[in-house]
Amino acid sequence: MALTIIQIPAGAGANFAYLVFCPDQLQGVAIDPSFAADAVLAAAAERRVQIAVVANTHGHHDHTAGNAALLAATGARLAAHPADGTTPDLPLADGDTLNVGNDHLTVMHTPGHTPGSVTFVTTGAALTGDTLFVTRCGRADLAGSDVNHLYDSLQKLKALPPETVVYPGHDYGPRPVSTIGDELRTNPYLLCADRESFIKLRLG
Repeated sequence: MALTIIQIPAGAGANFAYLVFCPDQLQGVAIDPSFAADAVLAAAAERRVQIAVVANTHGHHDHTAGNAALLAATGARLAAHPADGTTPDLPLADGDTLNVGNDHLTVMHTPGHTPGSVTFVTTGAALTGDTLFVTRCGRADLAGSDVNHLYDSLQKLKALPPETVVYPGHDYGPRPVSTIGDELRTNPYLLCADRESFIKLRLG
């Protein structure tokens, strides 16, 4: 049975936190708890899910603010890419897997917004953090950002099956979720013909 993904509004910055869990084993991962640690814990308790891992798509504070509270409340381990300056219990690298009950999340390193940005991929879904939003993409003008790396990361996401549901890190688009296929048709950043046009659009 596929993993269940619960999208949780998480603060004034239109962040999303996620609870991803195995419906058979009721074991879960909290992704980017942001400012919604209590809401993530409530969602887990309502479904009797044990949070075994707290995972971050990247190291910006608006995504990691709830880490400490969740780790303290659950005894979970922290998973993140060390390139964002963290020292996680579970350092993530491209191609790694996080076991979630009977299933798993695959780590796709998608740098650009930050050096350590990752996307978590499972059957039929991708949790894209601040790399890909609905009809938009992450900023590339911040400290540690790299617009060339962001372009390359978006090319990797474009190669996912078109039916893959996109769960972004912020509610910045016309709807809270999308699909890779819809983004290929409507997202101006994915419609750029080449690297040069993408850089001009993203940094223009």
